[in-house]
Amino acid sequence: MFLTVEGGEGAGKSTLIRLLAEALKARGLTCLCTREPGGCPLGLQIRPLLLQRAQTMNNRAELLLFLADRAQHVAEVIRPALERGEWVLCDRYSDSTIAYQGCGRGMDKDALQRLNDWASGGLWPDLTLLLDLPAEEGLARARARNGLTHREESEGRFESEALAFHQRIRQGFLERAARWPERFCILDARRSPEAVLCEALAAIDRLHG
Repeated sequence: MFLTVEGGEGAGKSTLIRLLAEALKARGLTCLCTREPGGCPLGLQIRPLLLQRAQTMNNRAELLLFLADRAQHVAEVIRPALERGEWVLCDRYSDSTIAYQGCGRGMDKDALQRLNDWASGGLWPDLTLLLDLPAEEGLARARARNGLTHREESEGRFESEALAFHQRIRQGFLERAARWPERFCILDARRSPEAVLCEALAAIDRLHG
């Protein structure tokens, strides 16, 4: 099963991935936890280019770097794990690109849908858990986290964007969830990690039986 966790900055994606992996492993399942960008060796080289705060780039260049990371990640990590029968839990995937570059940057969302389908070889998640909370709250969380871990410069490029940018991204995620309700489960990220986990596991059980 291919499961992705999506949402804006500071929504708690990494925490949910970790808790889900622990819960699924306790059920005897083999799980691979990965992320984008940076889930494969090539992606580890691309990640700093995309996230360093001092980095500036054209919107098309930004998009192409995300797509390059995804193409290699799917080919080298995600598809092989799925073929081995493992569960893949991925922190961000194609929905992030369409929300950030489409709604955030104003690029053509239908074109982005086709490009992501091409880059991934047509691989879309079985289930997408969307952690939703007001953009201002998530941004405050993310900036506080980066300050505590001294990552303001190394991974703070998107956190440095204006609030309106992040509000557009939130709306973009919600629009995608409304368009593909059979794939998305919206989770209230203002709740405790334990409450979010319970709801996420219930969504998995409904899908997986």
